[in-house]
Amino acid sequence: MNKKWINRFLKIIERVGNALPHPATLFAILAVLVLILSWVTSLFDLSVIHPGTKETIVPVNLINAEGLHMVLTKMVVNFTGFAPLGTVLVAMLGIGIAESSGLIGSALRLLVLKAPDRLLTFVLVFSGVLSNMASEVGYVLLVPLGAIIFQAAGRHPMAGLAAAFAGVSGGYSANLLLGTVDPLLSDLSQEAAQIIDPQYIINPTCNYYFMFVSTFFIAAMGTWVTEKIVIPNLGEYTGEAKAESIEQLKSEEKKGLVYALVATLVLIAIVLWGLIPVDGFLRSTDDPENILKAPFFKGIVAFIFISGAVAGIAYGIGAKTIKNDSEVMNGMGKTMETLGIYIVLVFFAAQFVAYFKWTNLGLITAVKGAEGLKAFIDAVGIENKVLETIVIMIPFIILASLINLVMGSASAKWAIMAPVFIPMLMLMGYTPEFTQVAYRIGDSVTNIISPMMSYFALIIAFMQKYDKNAGIGTLIATMLPYSFFFLIVWIILLIGFIIFNIPIGPGAELYL
Repeated sequence: MNKKWINRFLKIIERVGNALPHPATLFAILAVLVLILSWVTSLFDLSVIHPGTKETIVPVNLINAEGLHMVLTKMVVNFTGFAPLGTVLVAMLGIGIAESSGLIGSALRLLVLKAPDRLLTFVLVFSGVLSNMASEVGYVLLVPLGAIIFQAAGRHPMAGLAAAFAGVSGGYSANLLLGTVDPLLSDLSQEAAQIIDPQYIINPTCNYYFMFVSTFFIAAMGTWVTEKIVIPNLGEYTGEAKAESIEQLKSEEKKGLVYALVATLVLIAIVLWGLIPVDGFLRSTDDPENILKAPFFKGIVAFIFISGAVAGIAYGIGAKTIKNDSEVMNGMGKTMETLGIYIVLVFFAAQFVAYFKWTNLGLITAVKGAEGLKAFIDAVGIENKVLETIVIMIPFIILASLINLVMGSASAKWAIMAPVFIPMLMLMGYTPEFTQVAYRIGDSVTNIISPMMSYFALIIAFMQKYDKNAGIGTLIATMLPYSFFFLIVWIILLIGFIIFNIPIGPGAELYL
C-alpha cells in the first residue's frame, strides 16, 4: 500500500474533521438536529418491530410540549447520570493522589529505563487489551499514561496515546481472561437462542478460545500500525507539553516504590481473600458461586480509587513527598482542574445521547440495518458451507461495525440484534456462540472512531493536552488505520477458524 497515499488520505480526513466546530459545540448542534429529526420522522409512516418485545417502535417527536418538558426536566439528570462522568471523576481522584505524590512519575521512569524501546509499543497495546478485564480502567488510566510513557521515552506522546487507545477500545473484545462483558453478552445470546431451543444454555466462556488468540494478533497489529503508519504520520513532536524527566531513581524514590509495592500487595491480598473463597465478603450473596457476578467487578472504579490512594499515600510516606493530609487533598484537587474541558464536553454529549435514545432513532436505525442484512442473507445461495459461512459472517461483522457508529453500548446493540440473527442463523445451522463472536468483532473495531463511544470526548481532552488544536478529525484520522487493520486481521483470523472448523470456546462449536 502506498504510504504517501495513506498519509494524504489521513490528512484530508483530519482537515475535514477539524473544520467541524469545537466538540462540545458539535454535540450541542447534534442534539438540536436530533430534536428536529424526531419531528420530521414522526410525520412519516416509519416503524419497526422490536425483535425482543415484538412491540411496534415509532419515532418519538420531541418538538412539542411534552418533549420540551422532558428536555428541561431531564437536563441535569442526563448530565449527572451519564455513566462515564462519575467513573472518570472517581477514578481520577485516586490517580491524582498517585500522580501528585510522585508515584506515577517514578514508576514511569523505571519502566522507560528498564523496558527495551522496541518492545514498548507492543507492551502498551497488549496492556490496553488486557485492561478490558477491569472495564473502564484502560480509558481512564492507561490511555493518558501511554502518552506520558512515549513522551518520557523521547517519542511522540500522541502515538503512545493512540497505541493505548487502540488496545483498550479497538481490542475491546480480545483478552486472556474473562471480563465483565462476557457474561453480559452470553445472557443476551442465551435468551435469543431459547426462542428456537428453550433448553439451550450458553456459557460466559463461549468465545474464550477465539478471544485468547485474538489478544496476540491485535497487539501485534496495533504495534505495526503505530510504528509504520501513526508515528511517521505524526512526525516529530513540537508541542508545549513537557516530558517527565528520565533520571535514575534516587534512594528516597526507590524506598517510596517499595512502600507502594508492599501496600499494593497487601491490598491485593485482601481482595483475593474476599474474592476467591465462595463465601468471601466480595462475592455476590445472590450467586456466590459465579465469581464474574461478584460486586468487586461492578465496583472496579471504587477499587481504582482506593488502590491509587493507598499506593500514592504509601509512596508519599516512603519518599517523604507527602507530609500531611492537606497535600493529599490538594493532589486530588489538582487532578480535577485538568478535567474542566471534559466536563463541558460531557454535558452536551449527555444531552445528545439522551435525545437520541428518547426519539427511538438509534433503535430504528439498528433494526432497519438488521433487516437489510437478513434480506441479503436470504438472497445468498451458495452450496459450499465454508464459503457460505464466510459470505454470511463478513457482512454481519461489517453491519455490527457500522451500527456501532450510531449506538455506543455493546449490550444495547446486541439486545436488538441477537433476537433477530441468532434464531435466524441457528435455523441455518450456526451456533449462537459463533454469531456472538462475529458480532463482537464488529462491535470492537469501530469503537475508536465512533463519536457515540462514551469515552470519545475524554480521549479528545487527553489529546488536547499535547495539541491544543486537536479535535474530532485529529482523533478519527489518527485511529482510522487501527480500525481498518484490526478489522482485516480479525476477519482473517475468523476465516481461519471457519476453514479448520476450530471451536471458538469450551464446548462452543461453529455449527449446530
